[in-house]
Parts: sequence; C-alpha cells; structure tokens
Amino acid sequence: MNASDFDPSNINLNAKRVLVTGGAGFLGSHLCTALLEQGHEVLCVDNFFTGRRGNLRHLLGHPCFEVMRHDVTFPLYVEVDEIYNLACPASPFHYQHDPVQTTKTAVHGAINMLGLAKRVGARILQASTSEVYGDPQIHPQTEDYVGHVNPIGPRSCYDEGKRCAETLFFDYYRQHDLPIKVARIFNTYGPNMHPDDGRVVSNFIMQALNDEPITIYGDGSQTRSFCFVSDLIDGLIKLMDSPKDVTGPINLGNPVELSIRELAEAVIRLTGSKSELVERPLPQDDPIQRQPDITRAREQLGWAPQVALEDGLKATIAYFQRTALTAERADERI
Repeated sequence: MNASDFDPSNINLNAKRVLVTGGAGFLGSHLCTALLEQGHEVLCVDNFFTGRRGNLRHLLGHPCFEVMRHDVTFPLYVEVDEIYNLACPASPFHYQHDPVQTTKTAVHGAINMLGLAKRVGARILQASTSEVYGDPQIHPQTEDYVGHVNPIGPRSCYDEGKRCAETLFFDYYRQHDLPIKVARIFNTYGPNMHPDDGRVVSNFIMQALNDEPITIYGDGSQTRSFCFVSDLIDGLIKLMDSPKDVTGPINLGNPVELSIRELAEAVIRLTGSKSELVERPLPQDDPIQRQPDITRAREQLGWAPQVALEDGLKATIAYFQRTALTAERADERI
C-alpha cells in the first residue's frame, strides 16, 4: 500500500483511531498497513531501537497515518479507540543487549498502555509470546499450560517481562473491567524482518544468500513452528475485533512443526545456496520443542494459518534479496 493509493471515496465511516506501539517493527509495520487498508486512522509509536523507518516508507504521506517517536516506558497521552501493544525487542540478540530496559519495556510499557486504555476507554491488545511457556514440558502447548520458565536466566528479561505483562492485563480486566485481548505469538517470519536480528529464519536466509556456513545450535533436532506474517496479522485483527468476553490468552502460530535442521535444508534448497551446516552449542534455556495448539483460535476467532512454509520462505527470501540489491545500489552512489 502506498499513500498515493488512498481513495477519499472509500472512507470507512466506522473507522477507529488505532494506536500501534512498536509500529515501526517487523510485525508493527505490517499491522499498520493492514489497519490503514481497512480504513482506520493509525498512530504508530516507536522509539526506533529495533524498529526501522524504512518499514514505514510506503505509508508516509498517507492522510490517516501518523508516526510519533516515543518510548512506552514513559506515559503517553493521546485519544484513541484501540491499542495494539507490540512495543518490545523480540529477538534474543536485541532483548539481551539491554535486559533491564527489556523488562522495563514489557512491564512499564504495559502499565502505561493499560493506564491510557483505562483513561480513554479503549480496547487494548497485548502482543505476548510463546516464550511465556519457557522450555515446555507438554507438547503442543495449550493456553492453560502455565509454563516451565527460568526466572534468572539470560532469556528471563523477555520471558518473565511478558508473563508479568499478561498478569497486569488480567488484573486490569478483573479490577477495572477493561476490555483486554492477549495474543501469545509463536515464531513469525516474513518481509520487514531485520537482517541482523539473530532470529533463525533471517539468520539462515542471510547466511544462505552469502553462501556462508549456516549455524545451527545443538544437532538441529529442536523443533519450531513458523507462521507467515500476513497470517499472524490477520489473527491479531480478528482477536481485537472479537466479542468482549474473548480475552485470551490465545495462541497465534502455525501448528506445522519442523526441526531447525529441516528449516536450514529448505532455505538452502530455495536459495540455491552452497552453504554447509555448522553445529554450535545449544544456548541456555533454548526450548527443545515449540508448537502451538490453536484449537482456541480456530473455535473463538475462526482463524488458522493459510500460507504454506515454502511459499512464505520464497517471499521472505525475495525480500532479503531486494534489500541487499538496494543496499548495493546505495553503496554505488556514495
């Protein structure tokens, strides 16, 4: 979507004013686009620690889109109808860079956004994570599983920060009757991922495109389930638009499970890369299995992923190829 695509005759008379925190990030930028396409007014808030202005370039100039540089650990005073709280570094590389700030973003950010929602009477959605399950002892993970999380490990700033945010959301729901939604997001991938964010899909694709050794941790038998970004955004919007009594938490992810080694082999095949696999020690507290049970999402939202892994990987690979080509052309002009 581009600003020039806006047609005043298609104005949505039921348009809402929607705040997206972390709106310049991977998921946030796709969410902003989808909401604008539905005819809503969108306020994107980001401190640009991991969010990128380039993710929003196609939206700048749109009459219903606004960008504000702001850190959600500080209060925000705006008038909105809905809040999607996505602000928080989401990859281990980024959230372990400043773990204290990560916890502040998750917890103080939730407090500030909940306070804003309470003041203006807005519906609010929390982008939680499958990391609240830790290294799970049940498989697949259902929403009533309380998790197996290390509270003092290197990943705890993110895992426990998100768990505390969920606690706050449900306390506001019980104490103030605030209309809340909590989505537990599983591994998601697609265009607008940061090439250096340390996530497995972006790592593998960048290494493969450069014919570098592809790093897998352990023997690569640990499993993940990968959801394409358009499916995930559809799930978030469906959850926000669901009846008030559908609070969540609701798992949003692709239930198709595969090993990390299988993912690496698929990326090599789709890129035509000469890369070889190299094993490294498994990081502390890295989950062995991760697969969502999406029964609740199917029943309460009518939602299920539609994009096959191979199709999603092809689109993501094409995005990184375009990004690399654009960077090369920029270097040539210097």
